[in-house]
Amino acid sequence: MPRIKAILTLIGLGIASAFMMGGEAQAAYPDKPIRLIIPFAAGGPSDVLGRSIGQRLSVLTGQPVLVENKPGAGTNLAADFVAKSPADGYTLLLMMVGTQAINEAMYPKLSYSTLKDFAPVSLVASSSLALVANPELPAKNLKEVIAYAKANPGKLNYATSGAGTPLHMGGELLNNLAGVKIVHVPYKGAAPALNDVLGGQVQLAMVGTPSVLQYLKTGKLIGIGVTSLRRSPNAPEVPTIAETIPGYEVELVYAVVAPTGTPKPVITYLNSQLAKALENPEVKERLAGQGFDIRLSTPDQLGGYIRSELKKWEPIVKESGVKPE
Repeated sequence: MPRIKAILTLIGLGIASAFMMGGEAQAAYPDKPIRLIIPFAAGGPSDVLGRSIGQRLSVLTGQPVLVENKPGAGTNLAADFVAKSPADGYTLLLMMVGTQAINEAMYPKLSYSTLKDFAPVSLVASSSLALVANPELPAKNLKEVIAYAKANPGKLNYATSGAGTPLHMGGELLNNLAGVKIVHVPYKGAAPALNDVLGGQVQLAMVGTPSVLQYLKTGKLIGIGVTSLRRSPNAPEVPTIAETIPGYEVELVYAVVAPTGTPKPVITYLNSQLAKALENPEVKERLAGQGFDIRLSTPDQLGGYIRSELKKWEPIVKESGVKPE
């Protein structure tokens, strides 16, 4: 009996030791640099967002947060890289949720699954788009644009920074809900798209709200509508499209995700640190200046939002007939 008791005691100590070691391992996260992958080129709004988050996370976690830009293949290059990275919390993706949802419908053979290969961590920010017009266009508000498009089918055009982008799909959603056909004209970037609208070669543009604020203030462009459910605090005089077309909503919504299989304690820790980072006054001020609204969530809430975006964009992408460039 004493021998059996001794064996049981050793087993118990072993289990307790293993449990404590596991707890210490979890508590030690992070104990090396974290990589935050951005699927866009350096210098743009997404890069500013990612680097603002990374800088503050470095302070909060006590570890360097290395921001890496991996543009290409419509954000699929970065997404594939993170999806195939170790599920240990040291490689994260700054995901533009709408773009991922559009890609899922647009690319017939993705090398990853948005739902299956990513663990949601948190929403982080959003920004609206704006439908703007050259002042020479006879229509001065959305109701007049819709009426003009119906009376002149195929004669109205709208410019965006590229085919298959959330801006393009935002225009197609407007066509769908308003029952019109405003023709899409893709450009390689927002600057050339706006130049042609300013020059009168194209009547309308769907672009990021921050990029047109200066033109709205000087009257070089007319604000037809912003795509968020609330008016932009940077341009409160521009109505939302939803004020004319109930249910219309398109936002550039950003989130942080990790590879599927990342331990739940790590996800919980990252979620809490992201919230602290984005509640920092300096970070909030910097991002507000870039047209971002802070937008936080639980991992489960982000998972639900991703599923809703996949459901929303699939029929729009298929109806538009857009193909990968």
